[in-house]
Order: sequence, then structure tokens, then C-alpha cells
Amino acid sequence: MGSSSIRFWQLEEYFPDMQVINRGFGGSHISDSVYFADRIVIKHRPKTVVFFAGGNDIAAGKTAETVADDFKQFVAKVHDDLPDTRILVIAIKPSIARWHMVDTIRDANARIEAFTRMVDRVEFVDVFPAMIGNDGTVRTDLFVKDGLHLNDKGYALWTSILMPYLSRME
Repeated sequence: MGSSSIRFWQLEEYFPDMQVINRGFGGSHISDSVYFADRIVIKHRPKTVVFFAGGNDIAAGKTAETVADDFKQFVAKVHDDLPDTRILVIAIKPSIARWHMVDTIRDANARIEAFTRMVDRVEFVDVFPAMIGNDGTVRTDLFVKDGLHLNDKGYALWTSILMPYLSRME
């Protein structure tokens, strides 16, 4: 569930032994995920939701606090109807195109991660450190030409980080 980075992820290829439904849609904000949750998440009654969004929010000028608050609303919306559903939230990724926003991205990630520590059945999947190179900047080898979306190497990295969380599925 989430923005275009989810939509472009070839889930059947990267997770061949799992039943997956891709509910990513381009340009989405976390508030869009809250709005559409009934139609694209809750009706499917998933055991686990893998969530990635927030970068478009920050690019549109939303604060880290607003991004984290919107994520809290998403969790509340899902858990109101599906209290046993796990939510794995992937950190807002650094990117070439949005590197100038990295401080806000880090702030939003810290707020979301802190929230996940206080609620049951929600975990923070921190892809951010693995996407930073030895020089302290974003790894350019993980992105397609637009500098925003992941290439196969980027998705393979995300999959390797996410898989241990998925293997602990209840």
C-alpha cells in the first residue's frame, strides 16, 4: 500500500511464495491512503500491510509532524476494522531527486519510528541507512533515471531488508 514506489514494485517477482495485492498509486499522500483504506485495504482483510508513502507529502510542503500524524490516522483506520493486521511501514526513502529534503525526511522517519514503538502490530522497516553510501549521500546506483524511483537493484535491496519482517508473519 502506498505511493508509486509500491506501484512499480513487481511484487509477484520479488515475493513469489506469498499472496500479494499491490495497492500502490502514483502521486499519493498518506492522507490518500487513509481516505481510500476501506476500498483498497480493509475490504481485502490482509494479515499484513506493507506501507510506503510520505515522500510526496514532503515534496508538497507538508511538515514531518503532519506526515507522522497522517500515518497515525492510517494505522487507526486500519486497526479500527482489522485490529489483528500487522502494518510494516517502510521508511521514507532518500532519493537523488529529493535529497534537498533529506532533513525533513529524517525527521518524519524518526517521528514515525517513535510512534511504531508505542503501538502494537506496527513495525518500522528502516531502509534509509542501506540507501546511503560511504560518502554520506544517497546511493545513485539504486534509482532509475528520474532519480526518484527505484531500479531492480533498489527493489532487491528493499526486499532483502523487508523479508525478515515478513518471515515473522503470524
